[in-house]
Amino acid sequence: MTKNLLERIEDAHHGIRPHVAVTPLTFSPMLSKLTGCNVYLKCEHLQHTGAFKYRGATNKIRLLDPAIRNKGVLAVSTGNHGQGVALAGKFAGVQVSVYAPTSASPVKLDAIRALGAQVITIDDTSLAVEIEAGRQATLQGVAFVHPYNDIDVIAGQGTIGMEIHEQASIEGIELAAVFVAVGGGGMISGIGTAIRNFRPQTAVVGCWPANSTALYSSLKAGTVVESEELDTISDGTAGGIESDTITLAIGQEVISSTELVTEEQIKAAMKLLAQTDRWMVEGAAGVALASMLKQSHNYQGRNVVVVLCGRNIMLEKFIEAVK
Repeated sequence: MTKNLLERIEDAHHGIRPHVAVTPLTFSPMLSKLTGCNVYLKCEHLQHTGAFKYRGATNKIRLLDPAIRNKGVLAVSTGNHGQGVALAGKFAGVQVSVYAPTSASPVKLDAIRALGAQVITIDDTSLAVEIEAGRQATLQGVAFVHPYNDIDVIAGQGTIGMEIHEQASIEGIELAAVFVAVGGGGMISGIGTAIRNFRPQTAVVGCWPANSTALYSSLKAGTVVESEELDTISDGTAGGIESDTITLAIGQEVISSTELVTEEQIKAAMKLLAQTDRWMVEGAAGVALASMLKQSHNYQGRNVVVVLCGRNIMLEKFIEAVK
């Protein structure tokens, strides 16, 4: 599967330009000094809409048959994916409807609406809303832009891995590990496929909040299983996964190791990043950094990348988290 996916990632890497930005890979002197590693930050929080999700959404809509695309598209999201689909739809002249749980961040839902998309909220779990959105897409005869269980969406996210590889190559940097936060697994499936193909010696570390471990638990079990979902500041990675998700098989191929971090560790990482690099990021980005901090003893003197996947967090929530 990953060979075919790599071809799709390479196509997306060129096809989604110029709408999708190449985000910086920046060296963090302070984090490097604190950890003993050479820490590079892949700044996806500087992507349009403030998160990596725009990549996959753009690629999916780009590849739709025009006759299907003209009917509009439907998505499900707690925020970042919805914003990505809404902006991709706006550029392509496609009407977008986004289903979301009522628990989703009001700031993120308002941002989706501001981009011209219709938002439909349902008072249920993220997974239940996801399933209902897919059902509605079938009933309405429109394309469903899935947040993770879609090969074209995953290929779009994989362009992050292509950029990391190319940017590190320009600087002549050998990478020991790339740390990636995981929810449904679309981002790590794409990044992991690119990194493991072009840099097989580089570890791809899957990072989860201990309070939300759907794909982690499924990887351990070898099949999709239910896991207890507790509240987490990493709302971008929260929620269950579909029983037929392709990210399980891909994750089994490309994830080298895993890490779980507590809510306290995530918040501490968010605060540390604000102090060292002046970046205010959301919880999912904090998960990746917290995991690197936890594993830094394994990478002393070596080059590591932390993917800062998004910045979309309410100011009040951020202040409460880091105080």
